[in-house]
Amino acid sequence: MSEDSVSDHSEDPDADIQEPEVVEEVIDETPDTEEEMVKKLADARRIIGKELRKVIIGQADVVDQMLIALLSGGHCLITGAPGLAKTLLVSTLAKVFDLSFHRIQFTPDLMPSDITGTEILEETPDGKRELMFSKGPIFANLVLADEINRTPPKTQAALLEAMQEKQVSVAGQSLELDKPFFVLATQNPIEMEGTYPLPEAQLDRFMFNIFIDYLGEDEEVAVVSQTTGVGSEPVEAIFSGEDLLKCHEVVRKVPIAEEVVRYAVRIASNSRPGQEGTSDYINEWVNWGAGTRAGQSLVLGAKTKALLDGRSHVTYDDISAMAAPVLRHRILTNYRAEAEGITVDRVIEKLIEMTPEKV
Repeated sequence: MSEDSVSDHSEDPDADIQEPEVVEEVIDETPDTEEEMVKKLADARRIIGKELRKVIIGQADVVDQMLIALLSGGHCLITGAPGLAKTLLVSTLAKVFDLSFHRIQFTPDLMPSDITGTEILEETPDGKRELMFSKGPIFANLVLADEINRTPPKTQAALLEAMQEKQVSVAGQSLELDKPFFVLATQNPIEMEGTYPLPEAQLDRFMFNIFIDYLGEDEEVAVVSQTTGVGSEPVEAIFSGEDLLKCHEVVRKVPIAEEVVRYAVRIASNSRPGQEGTSDYINEWVNWGAGTRAGQSLVLGAKTKALLDGRSHVTYDDISAMAAPVLRHRILTNYRAEAEGITVDRVIEKLIEMTPEKV
């Protein structure tokens, strides 16, 4: 609200009818209060979807899951074949949220300093030489780690440390990363020769593992027509980094009933083989189950989904809807399951069927 509108109202004695509205605006003169942010989130899916559709065709579920991860402050692992517009989708999201964006192509010879940055010798104006730190591509709001499984564990660890601590250590100094900070890492499931699969402990740092599949025929025709035509409309920024940080706070304040939290915890605990009460199905097909972070991610994702759906409370359906992206990379099936063609997604479906909402 501008100063002119406040002064005009104070000078006009006939403006008493509008007084309640003005008082409310004066109270909420700080931009984007929690109430405003909740309303903004309720419209976010429609508004952001409208912008993304200028460039991205189809993949509605993928977009929703990425949006939920960003609004709740989580990192994403994206699995899909080459040529499915993973990079384009991530860069477009960065434009919509007005975030700085860097893409890192991971290769076998990539070093940690290529990501975090390095010290270089520079000459100062007075003729002396000093070591100056040159920031690497990790210093951005949104970082796309392309084919993260193609680089050795030492370089993977440098990125994953930044994900967890939100800082990097260079030459004995800790440097904070830009806020908000998100990592969206891709993996190519087709070519596994010469790759370095992420260990389970490092996979657990990703909130979601999002699977991108091929488009349907009609959607693929639309993509080919659009990309071989005159081009698409420019994408406009409708959110900011500050908005995202406020979203993270609002999401965590969404109320959730204890029995719904218990449902999320039971889903995670029921995936662990060899535990008391674990089903024979899990014991037969699973080597390793989900940890505590899975329950946290289920609840955070469900809270964000509820807000995007225009609700201020979390339901059991919100939890179960988050199960696949949350558990996909946290449940490790055994060789028997692989031989029988039992996929992780099938195990998750069975897990939801077997876990009662209330006990």
